[in-house]
Amino acid sequence: MKTIEGFKLRKLGNEYILVGESMALINFNKMITLNETAAFLWKAAETATSEQGSFDSAALAKALCDEYDVSPEQAMTDVDATVHSWLEAGIIEA
Repeated sequence: MKTIEGFKLRKLGNEYILVGESMALINFNKMITLNETAAFLWKAAETATSEQGSFDSAALAKALCDEYDVSPEQAMTDVDATVHSWLEAGIIEA
């Protein structure tokens, strides 16, 4: 999977939002809000996409375990749910 180019993560109070900043996203009429953990995952996915061309759920789950006190099983469950919501929102592609 990979993140779609043109979305920028911005902090707004205690939450984060993804803002479409490219001309291709000008008709994007949704605001994507992320909590701190989802923002962490977005940054990891964005970094992997820019460095390797894509990211996978297993790598995000490992990053989540490394950063937070969470079991590998719970991390994978959370990552899968987050990735699914990103796919539905159209901010990543498979």
